Amino acid sequence: MTRMRILAVAFAIAVTASGASLPVAAQDWPTRPVTMVVPFPPGGGTDVLGRIVGRALSQTLGQQVIIENIGGAGGMIGSARVAHATPDGYEFVLGSRADAINQTLYKHPLYDLKKDLEPVILIADQPMILIARKGLPVDGLQDFIAYVKKHQTAMRSGSAGIGSTGYVDCALFNQAIGVKVQDIPYRGGGPALVDLIGQQFDYFCTLSPTAVPPVKAGLVKPIAMLSRKRLPSLPDVRTTYEQGLNFEASTWFGFFVPRDTPGAVIKKLHDATATAINTPSVQDQLAATGTFVVPQDHQSTAYLQSIIVPEIKKNGAPLRAAGMSIE
Repeated sequence: MTRMRILAVAFAIAVTASGASLPVAAQDWPTRPVTMVVPFPPGGGTDVLGRIVGRALSQTLGQQVIIENIGGAGGMIGSARVAHATPDGYEFVLGSRADAINQTLYKHPLYDLKKDLEPVILIADQPMILIARKGLPVDGLQDFIAYVKKHQTAMRSGSAGIGSTGYVDCALFNQAIGVKVQDIPYRGGGPALVDLIGQQFDYFCTLSPTAVPPVKAGLVKPIAMLSRKRLPSLPDVRTTYEQGLNFEASTWFGFFVPRDTPGAVIKKLHDATATAINTPSVQDQLAATGTFVVPQDHQSTAYLQSIIVPEIKKNGAPLRAAGMSIE
């Protein structure tokens, strides 16, 4: 056998071996701990959801799920980290409506949600709630609106960061009631909540899990659920609709992996997550925080894929109408 022939045979064997190794590796996944990137700091609604689901997912996967909080830019920094990670399934992100918002809000987003991240499964939905510092002298939404209109130049709102769903929804809420109030952007809902409890600013549009504990403890003043239905975990907090305002806001959450992640890995992560979130004890834990697991017919990978473009368009329209844009 000539030297050229030997090299050709060796190359063919190497190509065959490398091609066969990828499906085997995907089928064996995971063989070590995996990392769930939560693109907001600890203490907020996204973090609460991630930790509850992460604990259950560790059991269904048979490997530890490590939670890594990477906050900044309304969740964009954490999602961008995963978008550019190795596509092997060992790093995925708890994405949300914030990712759809960022595609329009930022003139130069750090990733393309349609191309750089592969959808895995839609997990849950969290309604938004309007809460205020305990000492704000108002009682109910209409009283709150009248007070803000009178004192808007001196008032301050807070948010989980520029680009976060609360930041956008509070800006749209302020527009709906006809006021302009300066926002104080924090690096997440948890840090913002600490300062609201300390009465460092006046009000906060935030995800329900962020608000439930301090409302129950009497540390902040609930103004309204930004929804059509009351929250079972806060049954005494009236909705915007009950208080005469046609305005609602909520945020969806789902898992995403880097583009080109093997299909077998995506299916394993999907199936393990579906098993975890459909466990009654997990659903009870989430419901107690004000989080609702999506119906099972919305839990397919195809369903999450189908809503990405519509969500970017739906969330982009009010942003453009309001002239909201960030470099």
